[in-house]
Amino acid sequence: MAQAKSQSKKSKSAKSKAEDPELLLRLYEQMLMIRRFEERAGQLYGMGLIGGFCHLYIGQEAVVVGMQDAIGEGDQVITSYRDHGHMLACGMDPKGVMAELTGRADGYSKGKGGSMHMFSREKNFYGGHGIVGAQVPIGTGLAFSNKYKGTDRVCLTYFGDGAANQGQIYESFNMAELWDLPVIYVIENNQYAMGTAVKRASAETLLHRRGASFNLPGEEVDGMDVLAVREAGAKAVEHCRAGNGPMILEMKTYRYRGHSMSDPAKYRTKEEVKDMREHHDPIENLKQRILAAKAADEEGLKAIDKQVRATVTEAAEFSQASPEPHPAELYTDVLVEGA
Repeated sequence: MAQAKSQSKKSKSAKSKAEDPELLLRLYEQMLMIRRFEERAGQLYGMGLIGGFCHLYIGQEAVVVGMQDAIGEGDQVITSYRDHGHMLACGMDPKGVMAELTGRADGYSKGKGGSMHMFSREKNFYGGHGIVGAQVPIGTGLAFSNKYKGTDRVCLTYFGDGAANQGQIYESFNMAELWDLPVIYVIENNQYAMGTAVKRASAETLLHRRGASFNLPGEEVDGMDVLAVREAGAKAVEHCRAGNGPMILEMKTYRYRGHSMSDPAKYRTKEEVKDMREHHDPIENLKQRILAAKAADEEGLKAIDKQVRATVTEAAEFSQASPEPHPAELYTDVLVEGA
């Protein structure tokens, strides 16, 4: 699958043609994988096979796919609890992700982390964090490590519009700009946080301006357009690798489902959601660009969807066949004692 090969495709130029067939189909497949995976996760949650909270990424796929395609080998990713899409985009195995969602021993955190707490050092994915905004200082620390070690690696640090008002965000901004750290703060502004519109919760609704008092540059990006995200991401990565310090990218995006599976999302109208799905869906819009560019025909795209669905079905079946963690595992991976 294309998402599993993404690590080998990272050394690309921002000058790549936007209508390159290989690029368009790769991005399409990766977004479709996230969409189908999340749809199946929602089904498993409804069946009682996923416990706790479950935050789906449906509608926001263009953000993580576009950004992941802009970074390179060894660059790091850290995010919050709406994280399944980030894992898949990083190249993590759908079977391991689904097994963790269902609390099974073959999951990425051995069935003990669940939806919000998965990690993969192999894929440079540092979580998955359940505490709002807590990942931002950690991502800033990863960037500090990159600079301290003299590497040219960049850290993508994701957070949402709700977290944008947290105090530790601004402490991180200050340190990152002061020390010219190679970190890109990606604000996934899906416009409703946990259930309150940005305009009701934020005095400054243009979130890319939040770093202005620290001289931290920011840019607003159409987060429903994967090619626009990729282009902005490539420029931001180049900015950081050149030693120019951090940057903020505000991705204007939209989640179709509620904040979590238990959220009925009554704070917005059905008409609003329908309009976004019909006129701004990132996958459908890219599909039309693919057809217009003659990169593939309808049958070819159906074949991709069929393959993606088969992969997701395999992941779901794997998760159910995987055993539950042994009770003896309860206290492992909790504390590491120093020598």
